[in-house]
Amino acid sequence: MSRETPEPRQAVVRRWTVDEANARLPQLDETLPQLRVMVERLRAVHEEIHRLAEFWGAEIDSPDLPDREHKDRLDQEWRRLTQRIEDQVTALRDEGIEIKDLEGGLIDFYGTIDGELVFLCWQRGEDRVAYYHTLAGGYRTRRPIDKSSRRPTFDPRGAH
Repeated sequence: MSRETPEPRQAVVRRWTVDEANARLPQLDETLPQLRVMVERLRAVHEEIHRLAEFWGAEIDSPDLPDREHKDRLDQEWRRLTQRIEDQVTALRDEGIEIKDLEGGLIDFYGTIDGELVFLCWQRGEDRVAYYHTLAGGYRTRRPIDKSSRRPTFDPRGAH
């Protein structure tokens, strides 16, 4: 996962208030480590597939490969892990939550500050969502959320 800002989505499912985002943090504190474990396992599977491919070369896809069972299990695990990771990341995105840096635990929630669509920004180790930045900005441009901006703002589309 990179810190690059995605293209703004056509329809943001949800805009979070600071209080709502803070209430969601305990679940994210469980989800993020699970995702990190899956990504680490995916890396290990990739390395093992790569090792087999280097060892067997062009024969890697041969039906009579002596390591065929092992390679097939790795391919199956690769597909399963990839799908689980994609499903979890997509579910978070559908909620209006973007994972910017899985290793660093950097998460952005779509929100509204002073009438502007922004990212409410949180990083693992912080006790609450206390910063925001523009959609075009990033972690380095984040600013503290002042108390007057914590109230939800009206969204004519009906989203928070």
